[in-house]
Amino acid sequence: MDNDVKEIYDSSRILNGNRLLQFFRKNAVMCIAFVLAVVTGIIIPVDKQYIKYFDFKTLTCLFCVLSVVCALKNINFFYMLARKVVRVFKTARNSVLALVYITFIGSMLIANDMALLTFLPLGYLVLTTVKKEKYMAFTFIMQNIAANLGGMLTPFGNPQNLYLYTKFDISNGEFVKIMVLPFIVAVALITVCCLIFVKSEPLTIPDEKIVLDPKRTGLYLLLFTLSIVIVFRVIPYWIGLIVIPTVLLIVDRKALKMVDYGLLLTFVFFFIFAGNMARIDVVRNIFSSLMNRSTLIFSTLSCQFISNVPSAILLSQFTRNYQDLLIGVNIGGVGTLIASLASLITFREYVKHNPGRTAYYIGKFSIFNFSFLFALIGFEYLMKLV
Repeated sequence: MDNDVKEIYDSSRILNGNRLLQFFRKNAVMCIAFVLAVVTGIIIPVDKQYIKYFDFKTLTCLFCVLSVVCALKNINFFYMLARKVVRVFKTARNSVLALVYITFIGSMLIANDMALLTFLPLGYLVLTTVKKEKYMAFTFIMQNIAANLGGMLTPFGNPQNLYLYTKFDISNGEFVKIMVLPFIVAVALITVCCLIFVKSEPLTIPDEKIVLDPKRTGLYLLLFTLSIVIVFRVIPYWIGLIVIPTVLLIVDRKALKMVDYGLLLTFVFFFIFAGNMARIDVVRNIFSSLMNRSTLIFSTLSCQFISNVPSAILLSQFTRNYQDLLIGVNIGGVGTLIASLASLITFREYVKHNPGRTAYYIGKFSIFNFSFLFALIGFEYLMKLV
């Protein structure tokens, strides 16, 4: 009997250990951010200044956009829209370009991580349906780069954009002016890569009837418009925080459950970490010195080790050169796997479908991403010389 109890106890421990490991793998960045917040919280104990760390408008805007996107996803709106666009094209090259461009546009409108969660499964479906799995890694990598760099053009395209846009009170016109040239270069580079590495092979995609609920579609598009209007500061953010959750509680509670609360908590923990770091004299002096030397280079390098969102939050405490910081944390999203949360999403999606090709994917991912990184940094320095 004692042996049976021991076996049950051991099995329970193993099960709980596996669950804990799975949770950490799924929420690695959030867990790391939590640890950093706790460690710096020991150095700088909790006090009244902590409340000043949080950018409540950024958190509200993220929540509103993510909620509505989940609702639209539940009625297959993005899936249907993307599939109709893809069916217009008849070759492997044009279909891959369509998938990449859809991700590009999606990242500008619904944020890079949501664009990938929406359109990566479509890329997998299209390529497996037409038996072109050989382009899977390349397509996923290009979609990932498109999501990271496509989102740079709008304040809500990347989470770090929304934060910097709000923190430095950047006007809409100035924001676009800062980001338009690197955006154009990114589009050109991605297009050239697709033209070179994908052959113009004929494709056919089977028909699939998808019917949208017109009332729900119209309602969700209105809510999406409301969330975008809030981002552009036309109306106060608290209105969206009241209206959007209330409506979704009535018509689609599942959408509220699907929101990436891990991403929101990641922001919360990094706000604490960044705020505490800024109050440590030694850190403040070192970071200020490095940022004064080259905000662009240091912010880009920082992304390669701690990702672009925390880099934006942390480094914004040490510089007023938001132009170079904005460019740096955007182009810095390409490079290593951890340079962007979106890259980890893509990696997880690819490995799920191709578990035995992890090393192959990482190698190919690194070659393309670092090529884009060096090309964009070179372009920025060339523009400074002109």
